Amino acid sequence: MDVKQICLFINDEIPKEKLFSSEKRDVHPDCNTSWRISPEPFWISQEDLNWFEELGPHLLSFYRACNLLYSQSARGIQPTWVAEYLDIGKPENVIQQGRMNRFKSQLPGVIRPDILPTTDNSKAITELDSIPGFIGATGCLARLYTKLGYPIIGGKDGMVNGYAEMIRALAKKDDPTLAIVVSDESEDYRPEMVWLANALCDAGLRTVAVKPHEVIFTEEGLLVQTEDSKIDIDVVYRFYELFDLPNIPKAELIFYSAKKRTVVLTPPPKAYLEEKLCLALFHHPSLQPFWQRQLGKKTYPFLQEAIPQTWILDPRPLPPHAVIPNLEIDNMPVTDWQQLSKVTQKQRELVIKPSGFSEFAWGSRGVKIGHDLPTEEWEAAIENGLASFEKTPHVLQQFHTAERVRMQYYDFETKDMQEMPARPLLRPYYFVVGDTVKLGGIQAAVCPADKKILHGMVDSIIVPCAKRE
Repeated sequence: MDVKQICLFINDEIPKEKLFSSEKRDVHPDCNTSWRISPEPFWISQEDLNWFEELGPHLLSFYRACNLLYSQSARGIQPTWVAEYLDIGKPENVIQQGRMNRFKSQLPGVIRPDILPTTDNSKAITELDSIPGFIGATGCLARLYTKLGYPIIGGKDGMVNGYAEMIRALAKKDDPTLAIVVSDESEDYRPEMVWLANALCDAGLRTVAVKPHEVIFTEEGLLVQTEDSKIDIDVVYRFYELFDLPNIPKAELIFYSAKKRTVVLTPPPKAYLEEKLCLALFHHPSLQPFWQRQLGKKTYPFLQEAIPQTWILDPRPLPPHAVIPNLEIDNMPVTDWQQLSKVTQKQRELVIKPSGFSEFAWGSRGVKIGHDLPTEEWEAAIENGLASFEKTPHVLQQFHTAERVRMQYYDFETKDMQEMPARPLLRPYYFVVGDTVKLGGIQAAVCPADKKILHGMVDSIIVPCAKRE
């Protein structure tokens, strides 16, 4: 097949896999995806692959350390302001759920960072997601591009098998039953989660994708109704956000079952592990002894290089002699956030985004790029971030420019191939299996080069990654 035929093959196969609903916006009627289709995967070197394989265990160690830091802060062993930061804006029931001994050592089973390969040949971890979308879509694309002969990272079934191993490890049995519970608020992702459920069934893991109201509660455990009978559920994969709990039918009953150990709930109900604030705490000077001790001589320096400087937009005034650590303008320390309002466009290569526990904290919602905004809008972004502190804390992060690449895609308007100058955002999917981490695959969202905010937009190319031989 030539490159056009490859793209049309992928386009034709996507609806067979039923990955997406038929309601798509801003795409050509002949296109069956909500992104641009490339004839080849995104290529990475063996050196880059080694880095991604090394990253997984480091991120698991980071989650463990964050979990311990919060727990010790809540008990007064570590500075109490850590837990206070991570609890801001959360209702008491969410805070207490996260602190229950039942879930004390539990961590997310899926870890997906957003990573920018930068212009200086390094990599920047801009976010961490423990309830990521596109698990099923990345698994489907891996199968399609593998069928075309490409050496996809993770192989044909790396995503599906990694997910299945994670669930079996959590259930502590070889033949568990999994319910992927997808809320109405996450409706856009339902088709790919149905695809994932079917793929898991084919791999020998009995799985159903259901809406929350379809879960049946009993004191003995949770069940779901299939065409033939009611079946007992061993593991619930929570594909809904904790800030949405008031809108989730039977969320309290699912939590009750997890608390009573009649079902395993993953990711655990720990809102503090879903905060970008954790990246700011990692760089806080007074916490460095904790991070060095908990992360060790390999993980600590690795993450120091990879996690950009991040700060919490806290509006409380500093004493006259205090400064915001590691934040400077022209070598002058910043002592007040308002100083950032008057900086030049070049000086504000900074990003403001909600930390978490908010409908604006996922995807590209709420993200403001300093040097991409007029001065008035930048000032408003700072004011909004500070004013939102008591409800939705925001973080400020160093901006990193992703490297420039060129990729081909099929243009349904011209019915011909186009080449796009672009910048990639790489998203590896790690599955936690006991004390180990498995890299299931890597998705690349390759965005037009003139875009500052990189995400899975309609005019981006989305492909799995492959190792360049």
